[in-house]
Amino acid sequence: MIRLFHISDLHFGLEDGRALDWVVQAVRDEAPDGVVITGDFTMRARAAEYAAAARWIAALGVPVRIDPGNHDLPYFNPVERLVDPYRRFRALEASITRPLVLPGLVIVRLPTTAAAQWRLNWSRGIARSGALARALAEIDAIPLGTPVIVTCHHPLVEVGTRGRALTSGGDRALAELASRGVLAVLSGHVHDAFDLIQDTPAGPVRMIGAGTLSQRLRTTPPTFNDLTLQGGRLTCRLRKLEGVSDSAFGHYR
Repeated sequence: MIRLFHISDLHFGLEDGRALDWVVQAVRDEAPDGVVITGDFTMRARAAEYAAAARWIAALGVPVRIDPGNHDLPYFNPVERLVDPYRRFRALEASITRPLVLPGLVIVRLPTTAAAQWRLNWSRGIARSGALARALAEIDAIPLGTPVIVTCHHPLVEVGTRGRALTSGGDRALAELASRGVLAVLSGHVHDAFDLIQDTPAGPVRMIGAGTLSQRLRTTPPTFNDLTLQGGRLTCRLRKLEGVSDSAFGHYR
């Protein structure tokens, strides 16, 4: 059996300290095999925000796998954003002393962030052809029958949440992943959790989204997903932080 905690959208700079402490305590008490974090560690990719994220990840004390989110690209430094947008994220990834590698499960990253795109709103998702080709090549090289989970920051298609991803190229990417029989596609970004089966031209594929551990709530309190893989079957249990007033729901900054 493999057990993973899937979290997303910590947004250091506007983080929820109580929610973050709750997750750290759950990891220490329950000792999952690892934690998967699908992006948005910071609010504005400031050095202090990244430093806080690094300290929090180190406090987990278990193997960790991370993906970049749109908020993790430089916001106030346009030169760095265009020349080396993932420099600070790479430093965060390099600081992880226990990267997540699991026997019997392969996790493949599909980047959906971009330093720039033709649309005015650069926070939206984009599944570029090159990134998709690399992810599919990695999947195709995995021994047949090995369970595969794909991670990205943005949901590849809209999932009925209040927040939207509007991921360009997402329909095609999801269909390609469905044709490979992946167990699930994990994402974040929309700040509300979901777990659904999405139909594609290549067949159905499961999409699982984590909520947020920040103050940027939409319709639910802070949450994370408790994933268990056993006998080839993936189960997902939504864990909600208790004691959050309903008046906080819908708060957005």
